[in-house]
Amino acid sequence: MISTKFRKKVEHLLSLADVRINGDRPWDIQVYNEKLYPRALAQGSLGLGEAYMDGWWDCDKIDEFICRLLKANIDEKVNPRMESLSYIKARIFNLQKPASCFMDCQHHYDIGNDLYKFMLDKFRIYSCAYWKNASSLDEAQENKLDLVSRKMFLKPGMRVLDIGCGWGGTAKFMAENYGVEVVGVTVSEKQAGFAEKFCEGLPVTIRLEDYRSIKGVFDRIVSIGMIEHVGYKNYKTFMTVARKSLKDDGLFLLHTIGGNHSLKKTDPWISRYIFPNSLLPSAKQLTAAIEDLFVLEDWQNFGPDYDKTLMLWFQNFHNNWHHLKDKYDERFYRMWKYYLLSCAGTFRARENQVWQIVLSPNGTPGGYIAPR
Repeated sequence: MISTKFRKKVEHLLSLADVRINGDRPWDIQVYNEKLYPRALAQGSLGLGEAYMDGWWDCDKIDEFICRLLKANIDEKVNPRMESLSYIKARIFNLQKPASCFMDCQHHYDIGNDLYKFMLDKFRIYSCAYWKNASSLDEAQENKLDLVSRKMFLKPGMRVLDIGCGWGGTAKFMAENYGVEVVGVTVSEKQAGFAEKFCEGLPVTIRLEDYRSIKGVFDRIVSIGMIEHVGYKNYKTFMTVARKSLKDDGLFLLHTIGGNHSLKKTDPWISRYIFPNSLLPSAKQLTAAIEDLFVLEDWQNFGPDYDKTLMLWFQNFHNNWHHLKDKYDERFYRMWKYYLLSCAGTFRARENQVWQIVLSPNGTPGGYIAPR
């Protein structure tokens, strides 16, 4: 009787998104354990994601399933108590202190370079590609790196700071194609080790350090897909570090996923299994952080491009699973699949965005003309 009550409530919520239980459409879910219903209602997105990892339900197109839930605002109709507790914790504590950042990073970026080798493009760029005039992931990521370089008007001999340099792909591209010297910083030991070898022979220096420890002044600063780990309590600190590290006539390009709402905590499933203590900044939070430090020169949004990028990352991951399955178990496969496809659904629903923001300390003389 209790199980029937929970099922009816879930059926009603799913109907608002045109999703059926055990239906025959690609976005309908197939339920294998009736305990899914009370679990999802009590724990929200955390319970739904964990139940998928446990094999309690499945769906041919998770990306479309999640997209439909978000478009129907189903997430707003389920508010489990544990999410309120995590909100309180995020308000009280600074969850992105330097020591925490190193540990959180190791949880995700240090799980194995082989995983990212098979999933990403040849430059190992782990951020949204730019699909204008591109027909492959490699082309789209090179497009993005070139777009970033052109927006910063790079010239040979310039010194560039890359905050959150990943596996060194951005530094390598800019050094090879624009003749600049690059200093990249990361808190991932495996990323730093790979980046040093990847950029060998180029004017690239890789540092294993937190952004708050950065020293030196640079002609240009770029940060791609890193501020999502900074946290709302530290946005002003991040921008202050960038300003102190940039010459008065320099440019700072910030590339980030952005959220439509100002939040203080991230999705609980993403936080527990994928990006601990991460947070997507809102436009309001970012503009408040840059006030009195920078002039906003340009703001471009190409969020839908991340949908396509994530779908191709999953395709690469799935097609290369035979290379990875001896190291990662089936539960990891389901977790990673759910991560990539559910995130694709958030961008398809336009719940998440991708922003490239160009900032200058004092305003570009005569005005800034943005390349596209």
